[in-house]
Amino acid sequence: MPCQCSLSDVILSFCIIVLFLGGCSTSGIDTAVNDGDSQPESAAAAPSAEPVEPVDSSTLPNDLVRPADLTYMGAFRLPDGSGGSNWEYSGYAMTYYPDGDPTGPEDGHPGSLFAVGHDHHQMVSEISIPVPKVSKNKSLDELNTAATLQEFHDIRGGQFGELEIPRAGLEYLPLQGSQTTGKLYYCWGQHFQDQQDPSHGWSELDLSAPKPAGPWRIANLTNYVTNDYLFEIPEAWASVYTPGLRLATGRFRDGGWGGLGPALLACGPWTEGNPPAPNAMLKNVKPLLMYGVPVDGVPELEVDPEHAVRGYRESDEWSGGAWLTAADKSAVVFVGTKGVGKCWYGFSNGVVYPTSGDASERIPDVPDWPHDQRGWWSERIEAQILFFNPQDLADVVRGKKETWAPQPYATLSIDSYLFDPGYDYERGKMNVLGAAAFDRERGVLYVMERQADEEKSLVHAFAVR
Repeated sequence: MPCQCSLSDVILSFCIIVLFLGGCSTSGIDTAVNDGDSQPESAAAAPSAEPVEPVDSSTLPNDLVRPADLTYMGAFRLPDGSGGSNWEYSGYAMTYYPDGDPTGPEDGHPGSLFAVGHDHHQMVSEISIPVPKVSKNKSLDELNTAATLQEFHDIRGGQFGELEIPRAGLEYLPLQGSQTTGKLYYCWGQHFQDQQDPSHGWSELDLSAPKPAGPWRIANLTNYVTNDYLFEIPEAWASVYTPGLRLATGRFRDGGWGGLGPALLACGPWTEGNPPAPNAMLKNVKPLLMYGVPVDGVPELEVDPEHAVRGYRESDEWSGGAWLTAADKSAVVFVGTKGVGKCWYGFSNGVVYPTSGDASERIPDVPDWPHDQRGWWSERIEAQILFFNPQDLADVVRGKKETWAPQPYATLSIDSYLFDPGYDYERGKMNVLGAAAFDRERGVLYVMERQADEEKSLVHAFAVR
């Protein structure tokens, strides 16, 4: 849903716009392969890991997953609600569980998905994975429907209180360190977080008895770069570049507050306790991507337009991620809603809200519904997947590149597969994609399309060759 922004939000956004020469570029993201030879200069250094000695990476994937390697398998519907929540306005957190649904049909789609339901409830349910179906006419009646394996429960144990415009992430990892069972890792936050709040934790897989541990802070970093998407770092890559750190976490905050691109960090809570103490600050954290520089005591990153991800728009929304592997290929991908063309801060009918902070500047009247929600808007939006080279992230960890140097080597528009792409002003639909999850054993990427089955989400599946 559109963001509600304060005057400080507006003033900072104006500064970003000025840096971008008075507006957003209308060019698309460059899909050329990044050669990685050039690095931007900067007077201020972003947080980076200390350089490490050269390592043997001969066992790692040596080629890149490209858009042509993704084959659309189809979509499936979510079930009705249970346990006091439902799947309306859902889609912002999801993870694949390989041992889920052990008694389900042998249909080539074993395992299950844990996901967060209705935005207002923020409860978690586990569902089966039916066979995805391709509907040429985009008919919901032609799709299979998932079954509820565990009904909705609140796994947070009251750790975060009420959240306004929530952000959340989920990821299953098998047992790590001295653990005796695998855990469901989570993070929660909200649109405005002026203080560095504890944001991460883990729970057991039994949603009725989650036994939540946490919450924890991620280093000394603002929540605007830490608490949204979560996904697994492949063991082979982590053993070489981030030993012991198998969990990727990050966030993209619209308007440039979290930098001018998706942030990503490697962490391993189990390396700092089993579990770490409540409210502990996790220090074993390695930045992988960050398109800005943290400033002590300030929630927003210091940004430079030269350090932006290519094609950056303030109206972008990168809401999910996954580390793809397929034989000798790999890629780090982000899924989300890409702003295209001119963008502005104001209302969806094109009315621009003042950004100068000048009290004499006239504040426009709030337009009538359905254009009465203030936020960042673009001429149009597109559902996209960004592809990053894992070697670029390795160079960041080893101190060979700044955190803002990696650029996507390819992009993929998936609008043609969606059932309801684009804005829907009357329903308050501003973003089309939500979370992502990856079945590494079978090479299947699952992506949430928000508000596509009336107000419920759909799940789309892509095979990674």
